[in-house]
Amino acid sequence: MASVPYPFTAVVGMSDMRLSLLLNAISPAIGGVLVRGEKGTAKSTIVRGLTALMPDVPVVTGCRFSCDPAAPDPACPDGPHETGGSEERPARMVELPVGASEDRLVGALDIERALSEGVKAFEPGLLADAHRGILYVDEVNLLHDHLVDLLLDAAAMGASYVEREGVSVRHAARFLLVGTMNPEEGELRPQLLDRFGLTVEVAASREPDQRVEVVRRRLAYDADPAGFAARWAAEENELRERIAAARALLPDVLLGDAVLRQIAAVCAAFEVDGMRADIVMARTACALAAWAGRTDVREEDVRQAALLALPHRRRRNPFDAPGLDEDKLDRTLEEFAADEDDDPEPDGGPDDDPDGPGGGRPPQDGDGGTDGPQGEDAQAPHDQPQAHDQPQLPEQSQAPEADPAPADPKAQSGSEGENAPGEGGEKAAVGAGEPFRTRRLDVPGLGEGADGRRSRARTAHGRTTGARRPQGTLTKLHLAATVQAAAPHQVARGRSGPGLVVRRDDLREAVREGREGNLVLFVVDASGSMAARKRMSAVKGAVLSLLLDAYQRRDKIGMITFRGAEAELALPPTSSVEAGAARLESLPTGGRTPLSAGLLKAHEVLRVERLRDASRRPLLVVVTDGRSTGGPEPLVRTSRAARLLGAEGVASVVVDCEAGPVRLGLAGELARDLQGTAVTLDELRADSVSALVRDVRGQGTNHTHRRAA
Repeated sequence: MASVPYPFTAVVGMSDMRLSLLLNAISPAIGGVLVRGEKGTAKSTIVRGLTALMPDVPVVTGCRFSCDPAAPDPACPDGPHETGGSEERPARMVELPVGASEDRLVGALDIERALSEGVKAFEPGLLADAHRGILYVDEVNLLHDHLVDLLLDAAAMGASYVEREGVSVRHAARFLLVGTMNPEEGELRPQLLDRFGLTVEVAASREPDQRVEVVRRRLAYDADPAGFAARWAAEENELRERIAAARALLPDVLLGDAVLRQIAAVCAAFEVDGMRADIVMARTACALAAWAGRTDVREEDVRQAALLALPHRRRRNPFDAPGLDEDKLDRTLEEFAADEDDDPEPDGGPDDDPDGPGGGRPPQDGDGGTDGPQGEDAQAPHDQPQAHDQPQLPEQSQAPEADPAPADPKAQSGSEGENAPGEGGEKAAVGAGEPFRTRRLDVPGLGEGADGRRSRARTAHGRTTGARRPQGTLTKLHLAATVQAAAPHQVARGRSGPGLVVRRDDLREAVREGREGNLVLFVVDASGSMAARKRMSAVKGAVLSLLLDAYQRRDKIGMITFRGAEAELALPPTSSVEAGAARLESLPTGGRTPLSAGLLKAHEVLRVERLRDASRRPLLVVVTDGRSTGGPEPLVRTSRAARLLGAEGVASVVVDCEAGPVRLGLAGELARDLQGTAVTLDELRADSVSALVRDVRGQGTNHTHRRAA
């Protein structure tokens, strides 16, 4: 990687993202930026470019926590600081890797020294390094939930707390938080989305001229980073000065009561939860005014603030795409238009004219070269107008519709009836029925997978069930077990005072039990025997309900469909249940029923996933009427495939979709071969599933006993 960062002003397009970053640089209290978009859109390149624009930071000489010499933190672990010794250093950008541990994030205490010597020997973490700089979290949606909680708590409070069995350390941690994510790989929980101040959508441009310019500038940068940066130095300095001027002006910006009423009305109209949205909008509107060189907040500032602060707070269920109805926004602003007599008079500064120099606009193409290419794998986004100059959001801010419109009911009324044998041609996709609340289906036994909310597991968080010798760095001390281990040796160790003499061999860590997320693999029958419109709609509704349950329980999900002559891995195992819902909605039906092929495909997928992540246990959910056609002895081959999965101890549930007055009971036979449980669609609903959970647990326990024997 080149030592010279790519210039921020040389980035092509990305106006919403650049504006959001600049506003947070002006007012870090906004709460950071969440960038949603596809890979290769220069997200990290732009953040590194912003770091180079940040002013130098004065720090106390030798302080590992970057205390400000003008107002040192009285609780700093390296303090108290004497006045005098100070130095300046560039602002830092600290990157948090996806696989970081809790200790790497917040820091670690030396528990042994704390117990035996009574000293707080503390090793700072990434939050300390990021203080007064930028903390960049790539793929924030893939971080463990408890790490995201710690991160956002520190960002909200401006401090980090490390506690280990009554020994605690606190230090300041104020930083500009930038998170990026690809929605295809899974979403953040709504309450975590709400903790990010602003959000923007980015996507690669489909405009050839922009893509050409991206490649041209990127190649020029790779050939001569220093020379390329020098050509943009004037624009960089100009933008750096403008950020400093906006920071200085921000305390003088006045937020009138009439504007506050507009902000409150907009948040109420869009039914956002809590009050954080109102506060973020107010801070963002003030930063927009300061960026435009004004001391008064105007309606256009409120509108732009809403476009950046509200879309990710509008989601009502996990399958909703973020977005904002701009017509509704405009109607609300007009209805609650401020009586301008209540607001301060415009100061008549040079940036009052939105079309004049500066004009409240972020850097853009043609303004002194303030746009340019991205990082090494980057592409330019859609050709888009400035969001605050136009009444519409950029195209990428509205997620594309992934689900096709439900098929015409008449298209489903062919010869495939409820009891048709499944040999018909392909039928168009039908919409899913209304989802319903399900009860938990869990995997029997005690796992050791990633934190989640489904099956019992040994985890880093949860109730304490025992103690053991530390395996690696001690993070969760079991105090009683440590004292019990050290007590018999006090005389031999020459203890003479009140303190306990503790050696490393005495330390014990707590063993905790919580819940893990599992791999829920759906095997869905899409053959002709399932093609009756009402039945397939109900089946899709049931699978959609289970997908929603998987989202809430932090599972990975995968989907296999089988129809015609083969089975297909429609969705490789992923954390994105939204992708699963989209594939389910567009699933066509028709043809033969290669059930054995679907089960064998499931066996192969589970084998590969076991190699990738041996600790994540699977739950197989087979959705079928149990019929099997095509090839010689289809039922015999299906039985063999099911027994193969059953012999490997895969927890299984068969959702029996058979309907009509004559039922063959084939799904029940399939469940017995899988050593799992069969349930009907009706039994999948809330209270009915409680019995199913007991059956799955019981059969899994019996199977474990058989294997042990």
